[in-house]
Amino acid sequence: MVSNNSRQKQMIHKSSVIDVKAKIGKDIKIGPFCFVGPNVELDEGVELISNVYIEGKTKIGKGTKIYPFASIGTSPQDLKFKGENNSLEIGEHNIIREYVTINPGTAGGGSKTVIGNNCLFMISSHVAHDCKIGNNVVIANNVPLGGHVTIEDSVVIGGNSAVQQFTRIGRLAMIGGMTGVLKDVIPFGLSFGNRNYLKGINLIGLRRKKYDNKKIMELDQAYKKIFASDNLHENLRKINGEFKENELVQEVTKFIEKDKKRPICSPLSE
Repeated sequence: MVSNNSRQKQMIHKSSVIDVKAKIGKDIKIGPFCFVGPNVELDEGVELISNVYIEGKTKIGKGTKIYPFASIGTSPQDLKFKGENNSLEIGEHNIIREYVTINPGTAGGGSKTVIGNNCLFMISSHVAHDCKIGNNVVIANNVPLGGHVTIEDSVVIGGNSAVQQFTRIGRLAMIGGMTGVLKDVIPFGLSFGNRNYLKGINLIGLRRKKYDNKKIMELDQAYKKIFASDNLHENLRKINGEFKENELVQEVTKFIEKDKKRPICSPLSE
């Protein structure tokens, strides 16, 4: 970070309001009519195009680009919130499009919302309090994430979907557009529907990530055995050891076993 005395070296439009206590990095670009609060940290190369509002204890990583009318770091939309200390941490090289809203954490969820690197938040998407979002995630237009949602790396969520609070979505899963996500989605899963169901494995996504085809096929076999009946934990017990050398299968089984209180999205019954 550079000192406030060096701001003349930054590209900051004269109509924008930057609190003197804000920490501003090198090579910052701030367009017209932006507001940056006193507890905000903008790392080097961050760009606020125009009309961007950032407040609270908010840290934005280098190279992140934020488009007009985004609102970042404002109070959580949680009636239990009473002004406690909280924070929002956004990683590097993210793209945050128009009208996106991202809230900080609450005392009931660890007091921090965290977003990784290289994510894309399309127009009018919303990240609620205490969410944990990994790297290379794509959230399409008009998608709200409820509080305490966990999104692992390389997840894609289609437009106009909604993710209920406390839901987990595993790595490289894909959610179809206009899906109501109420149940946890396993890593590599494809999920669709007004109330989400599991359609299969994201085979195309796995191949794009250059995973070995033999391991992908084994994952597909394991998927069919895991979801052969509604008793997932019994099904997991039956295949115990069968795919122990396949890290993709192990990732799915660990995801299911990690939180046995959460419902797991499953295929529709035939």
